[in-house]
Amino acid sequence: MPSTETLSMKGLILNCLGKKEEAYDYVRKGLRNNLKSHVCWHVYGILQRSDKKYDEAIKCYRNALKWDKDNIQILRDLSQLQIQMRDLEGYRETRYQLFVLRPTQRVSWIGYALSQHLAKDHDMALSILETFRETLTKDSADYEQSELMLYQAMVIREAGRLREALEHLDKYEAQICDKVTVQEMRAEILLELDRGSESAAIYRALLKRNPESRRHFAALERALAPATEEERLAIYQEYQQLFPRAHAPKKLQLYIVRGEKFVALADEFLRQGLRKGAPPLFTDMSSLYHDAEWIGVIESLVLGFERSLAETGYFSAAGLWRRTLAVAHAGNAMEASKWMDEAQGMDTADRYINSKAAKYMLRANMLSEAEELCSKFTREGVQATEDLNNMQCMWYLTETARAYQRLGRWGDALKKCHEVDRVSLSSRQMAAWIQSCCLECWCPINCYQFENEFVNKM
Repeated sequence: MPSTETLSMKGLILNCLGKKEEAYDYVRKGLRNNLKSHVCWHVYGILQRSDKKYDEAIKCYRNALKWDKDNIQILRDLSQLQIQMRDLEGYRETRYQLFVLRPTQRVSWIGYALSQHLAKDHDMALSILETFRETLTKDSADYEQSELMLYQAMVIREAGRLREALEHLDKYEAQICDKVTVQEMRAEILLELDRGSESAAIYRALLKRNPESRRHFAALERALAPATEEERLAIYQEYQQLFPRAHAPKKLQLYIVRGEKFVALADEFLRQGLRKGAPPLFTDMSSLYHDAEWIGVIESLVLGFERSLAETGYFSAAGLWRRTLAVAHAGNAMEASKWMDEAQGMDTADRYINSKAAKYMLRANMLSEAEELCSKFTREGVQATEDLNNMQCMWYLTETARAYQRLGRWGDALKKCHEVDRVSLSSRQMAAWIQSCCLECWCPINCYQFENEFVNKM
């Protein structure tokens, strides 16, 4: 008769082959034969994890640890799921066990420090990081050590010790490879310390490197604290003169002015975009539509341009695209799809316009036409819908589901909704995989913050 571990391993192999029911049967047989087998409980947890039943998997791992409390692999698997489910106290305990068992490994130190950081025990996290830093080679200037220095600065800052964080950056700047992040962090800390002039000087240097950074412009404005509209406008006009080809300084001025100034700036901005045939022009302007006055000015200008273009008897592909977007925002999906189809016909090699044309066809409930259009950029020999599903093309799935809903084809709409749900679950599974590698990549906290934002939007 096969041993309990053999039955469990057979179940694990069957699960990899896609035979889930048989896999569970074999693992349960193994558990019935020996409830004290840590291997059986571990395998059972792996099966539950593969089915995305993370809470059940955690229970299985805990049962496995009852019979083999120092098993490194089980502890690692448990910690990954704990951070995935945001069980921060449990994660801290598990990382401590791993730290005790493997105190010579870098990942043990970083993982334990991270667990304390996430639990808001900044002092303990800093103590661990500092002790670990002292074990590193003093002359080492590799990227891993650089990231450690930045991480320390982040924790010190979150602990509210701003001056100490500033001193830390000054002391270890030579060993940090990411100079831009150092400058950004220093400027943010100086701003929090009400040292606006010093912060502004750093943001000016950063904007010389990248004059398209809206985040840096917003921070510079906070640092300079301009009192009037003219002073705010002068900041962006200065960079418009320094970098005449930069887009951000021109666009950001539109949010400041009103009246005749807005008309003049909007007219110049629109004309420049139209001359270049810039496809994102309409999207750029749509961010101003929360203000009735701005909407009226933009509408007047665009209608004037449209009349001028109509008199010439010719529209460029980009012009047709913008006309399509205007019609679409007016609620006429059929007319929008017509103009977009004509625009993509002028440049059939442009995948982006092709996708836009297909999207508006779907909004006009033209399902077969949209699929045929998408087939130009999908794999040969495979149906366009099938290939787009495999590529997890979310806009296509959601627009198709809405089209089926409008047509009253509820069954087909529900199938597409299930496809969207499957992609979301796949993203959660990918997030769980990220947890397993982010410590090795020394990018832990940013990864978790991004994943938190992503999950909250799902």
